[in-house]
Amino acid sequence: MASLATPPLRIGLLVIQPLRRRHCAECRGGPLSLLVLEDGAPRCLDCADLGHLVFLPRGDTALTRRSREESALSAVVVRFNRRRGRYERQGVLVEEAGLARAEARCLADTEARRRRRVRDAARRAAQDLRFTDAFAAEIRRLFPGCPADRARAIAEHASVRGSGRVGRSAAGRALSEGAVISAVVASARHVDTRYDQLLMSGVARHEARRRISAGVETVLRGWRAEGAETEAG
Repeated sequence: MASLATPPLRIGLLVIQPLRRRHCAECRGGPLSLLVLEDGAPRCLDCADLGHLVFLPRGDTALTRRSREESALSAVVVRFNRRRGRYERQGVLVEEAGLARAEARCLADTEARRRRRVRDAARRAAQDLRFTDAFAAEIRRLFPGCPADRARAIAEHASVRGSGRVGRSAAGRALSEGAVISAVVASARHVDTRYDQLLMSGVARHEARRRISAGVETVLRGWRAEGAETEAG
C-alpha cells in the first residue's frame, strides 16, 4: 500500500485491503486482509466495531445499492492500484440481514423483468404476425397468381425480425411496391431457378443472376398473368 497515513477521499466509512502485511495497532492481530485507519494507525475490523459485517464484491450495482440501503451500518472497501496510482473500490461491507433483504428485492425485480420480457415478446410476435399478414396480402395484390401458401412463405421469410432482409427495411415496413417485388424476385430466384446450384458450382453471383433472369421473369409474368386472366374472365 502506498501510505497508510494518506487514505483516499472518504465516502462514509472506509475499509482498506492492504497490499503489504499489516497488524492491528490495538490487538496486534494479523496480518490483516481488511483494515480501518484510525489516526493513521491500522485497526482490524473487530477493533473498529465492523467485524460483524459481510463483504459484497463489486459488480452488481443494484445489489450493492440496495444492500447499503438495507444496512444501518456499511463501509466501502478500497485497494491501492500501484499502476494507476489511486485507490479503487473493491466492494462494500454490509450487514448480513441487509444483504439478504437486498437479495430478495433483486430476485423480485428479476422475476418482474422476466415477466416483462415475456409480455414484450408476445406483443412483438403479434405485431410480426400482423405485418406478415399485410406483406402476404400485398404480394397477392401485386401477383394475384402467386399461390397463397407461397405468398405467405415469402412474407414470413422477408419479414423475420432482426434478419436485415427487405421486409425489415424502412421500405419493407412501409409495404412499398419495390420492397415487396424485391422479396418476390428473391424467392423466385432461389426456389424456381438453378441460381443456388450455379453459385455452388462456382459461378459468380452477378453472372448467375444474369443466367437465371429470364426464368425469374417467366415466373413473375405467370403470377401476374393469372391475375389478369381472372379479371378478364
